[in-house]
Amino acid sequence: MPKKFKTPMIIVNFKTYSEATGRNAVELAKKAERVNDETSVYVGVAPQFADIAAVAKAVKIPVFAQHIDPIKPGSFTGHVLAESVKEAGAVGTLINHSERQLKLSDINETIAITREQELLSIVCANDPNVSAAVATLKPDIIAVEPPELIGTGIPVSKAKPEVVTGTVRLVREVNSEVTILCGAGITRGEDVKAALKLGTQGVLVASGIVKAKDPYTVLREFAEAAKK
Repeated sequence: MPKKFKTPMIIVNFKTYSEATGRNAVELAKKAERVNDETSVYVGVAPQFADIAAVAKAVKIPVFAQHIDPIKPGSFTGHVLAESVKEAGAVGTLINHSERQLKLSDINETIAITREQELLSIVCANDPNVSAAVATLKPDIIAVEPPELIGTGIPVSKAKPEVVTGTVRLVREVNSEVTILCGAGITRGEDVKAALKLGTQGVLVASGIVKAKDPYTVLREFAEAAKK
């Protein structure tokens, strides 16, 4: 899979919500694909490991793993191998999500593995300084997410805009090519629009879509806002 993507982008992290587990994961991915096709906004999904193959088989939009470990094939029972998620149909992976944090050295090694496997790397960071440190490692995408706002419905683009603008400024000082996303509390189209106005190129979202009463409508709202 060539490492190609476009912006603006919306990545939906399914986490381990029951609304996005098993058959529900496939149905949600199909709604995301519908929005992708109708709006031409790049929409990707990150289901649980056990659902990657089923989701990748059901849709043509990009499918990401939620994590991989910095390991090579061998004796690593219970770990997540890059080759495995790629074989299942993933085109990339989240790295260092606040709910699955890694040491900087492990982030570096994991990014190197994604390059070897031609997987897209989306590295999460919790503030501008960490984002800038990660940017020196040259991932494909950085997603800044203050952990205290994740799942609150309070968007970082409004509650802490300085986190977003600071991230963009510091990251661009060391890496002019990496794509920058923001996340945490994104629940409305206006949140997406605000994030883009602050200098990002898209959003990483989870509960705002997964736990919505009508995920398709909310995601369509996000995509329309991203186009403006």
